[in-house]
Amino acid sequence: MYKTNFQQLSDYSTVYIKLTLLLTVVLVNYSVYAADCFQRGDLDNGFCDKDNDLLADLPVESAKWQNPKILKFAYTPVEDHNIYRETFGHFMEYLEKATGKKVKYYPTPSNSSEVEAMKIRRLHIAAFDTGTTGYAVNLAGFKPMSVIGYPTGFQGYNLIVITRKNSSIQKMTDLKNQKIAHTSTFSNSGNLAARAFFPALGIVPDKDYNIIFSDSHGQSILGILDGKYDAAPIASDVFKRMIRRGVIKREQFRVIYKSPKFPTSAFGYAHDLHPALIQKIVGAFHTYRFPPEMRRTFGGADRFYPVTYFADWKIIRNIAQATNTKYSKKGFEALTKFETKQE
Repeated sequence: MYKTNFQQLSDYSTVYIKLTLLLTVVLVNYSVYAADCFQRGDLDNGFCDKDNDLLADLPVESAKWQNPKILKFAYTPVEDHNIYRETFGHFMEYLEKATGKKVKYYPTPSNSSEVEAMKIRRLHIAAFDTGTTGYAVNLAGFKPMSVIGYPTGFQGYNLIVITRKNSSIQKMTDLKNQKIAHTSTFSNSGNLAARAFFPALGIVPDKDYNIIFSDSHGQSILGILDGKYDAAPIASDVFKRMIRRGVIKREQFRVIYKSPKFPTSAFGYAHDLHPALIQKIVGAFHTYRFPPEMRRTFGGADRFYPVTYFADWKIIRNIAQATNTKYSKKGFEALTKFETKQE
């Protein structure tokens, strides 16, 4: 049922790779060094974006292309690595057959350390959580290509605000003067989207209530059950997975708000991998179909659905802009300091 056909890529991946290679040929006379790059947008020095897709271009000089013997793969550190090392085990075997290379799971303790790992070439293929993707793109040359999804679209998730079922909190304005947990400063659904959306709902974080940072969506959820927090904005996909694993029960909570749909963690690769290797990686992502256990883990999703950072992350970039969040070195330093303080 899960036979590999690595010679036939999906239409999307074929067009994507051909376009990438074509642009490389057209731009062969340009240097990727900062002094010679006249088009980089918000990307860090050392990257170029001559095609205006907001992503780092493949380096022109082939000597700069990575072609490692062992590919390192990481899933976002939002939840237990031991669980997801096993969850993605079958997919990593598929990647090995597609690329002809050994693939190892590379656990990272924080979002900032995951970005840093790709930046210094210790990480080659990864999933970055929604709020961290912008830092990975701008500072580490990450190229998002897919998210968890179905034949007709990506799975997505929402910011939901939860409280205990027996709580007196019934609507958003009831959050005033309560103990409200946000996950971390740089989390999309756990903080930034809340700051962007809540004022229009009659409640202003840091003004109508003091924010308590829990460090993760799971900690926020469990903290509500323990009475440590009265309510929390969290990611709906994490909430659903904890219910499926039996960690919590749906009937223990009340959901008082649900946001528009966001893309989930972005899967992609380092921009400077060898083009032939990129083609094999993209092909593996777009032809792989989840085995039953993986479908259960991800709520019935059965594939990696193709997305673009330019179009599908626009809502996230708008939230970042609304909250004055910069996907820059300065913003990344603040993220690193925050996560170090939470350890």
